[in-house]
Amino acid sequence: MVFLGTVAFVIWQPGRVTPAVAATVGAVLALVLGVVPVQDVLTVWNATWNATLTLVGLILVSLLLDEAGFFRWLALHVARWGGGRGARLFVLLILFSAVVTALYANDGGVLILTPIVLELARALRLERAATVAFALAVGFVVDVSSLPLTVSNLVNIVVADAFGIGFAPYARVMLPVNVATVAATLLALWWLYARVVPRRYDVQALPLPASALRSRGTARLGAALLPVLLVGYFLAEPLHVPLCVVTLSAAGALWVAAGRSRALSSRAVVRSAPWDVVVFSLGMYLVVYGLREAHFTALFSRWVEWGAAHGTGALVFGVGGAVAVLSAFMNNLPAVLFGVLGIQGAHVPEAARSLAAFAAVVGADVGPKLTPVGSLATLLWLHVLARRDVRVSWAEYFRVGLVLTPPVLLVALRALAWGHA
Repeated sequence: MVFLGTVAFVIWQPGRVTPAVAATVGAVLALVLGVVPVQDVLTVWNATWNATLTLVGLILVSLLLDEAGFFRWLALHVARWGGGRGARLFVLLILFSAVVTALYANDGGVLILTPIVLELARALRLERAATVAFALAVGFVVDVSSLPLTVSNLVNIVVADAFGIGFAPYARVMLPVNVATVAATLLALWWLYARVVPRRYDVQALPLPASALRSRGTARLGAALLPVLLVGYFLAEPLHVPLCVVTLSAAGALWVAAGRSRALSSRAVVRSAPWDVVVFSLGMYLVVYGLREAHFTALFSRWVEWGAAHGTGALVFGVGGAVAVLSAFMNNLPAVLFGVLGIQGAHVPEAARSLAAFAAVVGADVGPKLTPVGSLATLLWLHVLARRDVRVSWAEYFRVGLVLTPPVLLVALRALAWGHA
């Protein structure tokens, strides 16, 4: 009951009940009612601190670069590369969104890319149908393309930490899966929206890319930090350095640079950072940990054991499909936490456990797009659209999610299974 009530309020968010508040109340209830022993709070914190602080660091980096105009500068270049052809622009924006998501995480990506795409649509005077098509394409891509790196999604970091999967081993498995997923997404989106994408657009109506830059020094430092960040991620594991140290160090360097610019307010960016993600992550994990104490996760453990006993395909599609459905209807963070505890409790060979963990990541990254409540990124996307007077009803979203998500999920899981055949 505590779990279901918490998830309901995370999704519903009535009044001032934010996801962080709902998760905190649920965690307190779990502790007061004895569902979770107080001594397990430290265990839960040890399982989530690196993931949440890494995400906060990445979003800080992305918000600082967005404040400097870096992503708008890039997006305007992408729009010019489209050469006035609507189809080419549609494809380029999807690929651009996939790259930004991979490097700066899905939650940061949706906050950055959605306003940019809406600004481009307004500058090009696109009709509502085309504007929604571009916005929904970006909103869909920021979740389903968050597979390739551990830092691309909070759930990726949670799973990697839980099973001791290093940055490089994770990337070796999931980069090919992500390529297949983005390709399938691109085909599905084009099939759905080809009729509303304008054939031509006026490149001259776009502002000059240089006009987007508010702080050239901060933007240059951000561009220089990107390869340093990637190298740092690969070196973090052998040097036994937590990923959050790498991302927070980069965020600190950018914050200092932004603070020296008169055009930026670095303090405002830090105040607007999603610090409540830390609270939400810890609180939600405590609530889900209560399901483990009540032996509910044992049911998932048996499901994992059944899949392992019936081969690679059964394990991948069984675990990935189950986590995808759970993610779609109760949000992907609690769903993947539930899956992690179930996989950890399953009596299977280590290779099967690792494969089940990767399948859970695929399910938690792609499955949420089935419904508007599946991930915080989608809820943020709907909120950004509403603030810009672009209304997408839940019914409209459901229709699109039901068409796009199942085939993309099947391609992603099949790519993972083939990679381990």
